[in-house]
Amino acid sequence: MDKYKRIVFFTGAGISVESGIPTYRGAGGVWKDYNYQDYACQEAFSRNPEKVWDFHDQRRALIKSCEPNLAHRIIAKIQLQQPKTCIISQNIDGLHQRAGADRVLELHGSIWRLRSQESSLIVENFETPLKERQCGDNAWWRPDIIWFGDPLNQETINLALSALKKCDLLICIGTSAVVYPAAQMPEIAINNGADTIEINPQRTPISHLFQRCLRDSASQALSSLFPEFAES
Repeated sequence: MDKYKRIVFFTGAGISVESGIPTYRGAGGVWKDYNYQDYACQEAFSRNPEKVWDFHDQRRALIKSCEPNLAHRIIAKIQLQQPKTCIISQNIDGLHQRAGADRVLELHGSIWRLRSQESSLIVENFETPLKERQCGDNAWWRPDIIWFGDPLNQETINLALSALKKCDLLICIGTSAVVYPAAQMPEIAINNGADTIEINPQRTPISHLFQRCLRDSASQALSSLFPEFAES
């Protein structure tokens, strides 16, 4: 830990599997059972917002019933000790924050925020199910997440790119490395000379770029790397 001052944890859906949240594309993933074109794009929401909200209310209920796992807690403890540690996450579940992290760049938004369709208003909301789905006579709240076809938030991207350029250690955890542009982001740290570790039970399309690959669960791998932060 003394060697590294600017650690970046880059996390994907795989880090939350141990908490009981299924991935989107892997075995048992959400999109094996649901067509994203019916539930996770603006066109689907415009066609049938009630149907889309029913789906997301189910997701919110599932996520709310889950707890941060040891991997989330280890990362939060490291960030507390090393304030320049940055967490960049593709996840929308908020488990990093519930584990105690307070600086998380959420590339794909958060299922716990709502965005007004008629204004720029964004609010946090943890109701399950959501009581008021509309925010005006003809306007709906929509989840403040990046659906298929949505652009990423440019400010969040800029902050993530800056952190990746400056980091001295990149630990990439549980990402499939197939969702762009997020899949390309680890290469920025690699190209700028950071030490690199991939944690994933399966090989990914960018595994060959990392100096070290750990084929364990996120909790097992982080416990071996940072035993001083692992709980007994």
